[in-house]
Amino acid sequence: MNNTNEQFEKVIDACRTLFSKKLHDYGAAWRILRPVSVTDQLFIKANRIRSLEVKGTSLVDEGVVEEFIAIVNYGLIGLIQLECGYAEKDDMTEDKALSLYDKWAKVALDLMKAKNHDYDEAWRAMRISSYTDLILMKLYRTKQIEELQGETLVSEGIDANYMDMINYAVFALIKLTQE
Repeated sequence: MNNTNEQFEKVIDACRTLFSKKLHDYGAAWRILRPVSVTDQLFIKANRIRSLEVKGTSLVDEGVVEEFIAIVNYGLIGLIQLECGYAEKDDMTEDKALSLYDKWAKVALDLMKAKNHDYDEAWRAMRISSYTDLILMKLYRTKQIEELQGETLVSEGIDANYMDMINYAVFALIKLTQE
């Protein structure tokens, strides 16, 4: 049987490596993004994955793996932005950004461990296209929560939806790159 925790950590390490390289190249330019813009960026990535799954071809030289990595990284950016608020400029050092990235990646891992225990590795029997659809559903839920300005009656918050999107994207990446 595969060790989900190790596989999860390996995927997060690969995502973090790309995040770190982009931090070097661009700084924390994403700090200017308001949470709704992060949600829209996640939507663009998930919608492109679905489009590629349906069409079966890509005219841009990036496939679904790169897009799922982007969902992990933008999901973690979203959690950072929810915690810190958005800024008017790049106001965060690489070390601080990576520290916050690691903090929220651990929170997502802990959530995955708890849910994986309760759901008994059900994600392994799912199709990658289902992860895409679930991410899109979480995005539509997030947009609705944003429209309601966070005033929900029974729903989890935006942060919980971001964490679920991260975890679904990690599951897809495990299936696409490690199995």
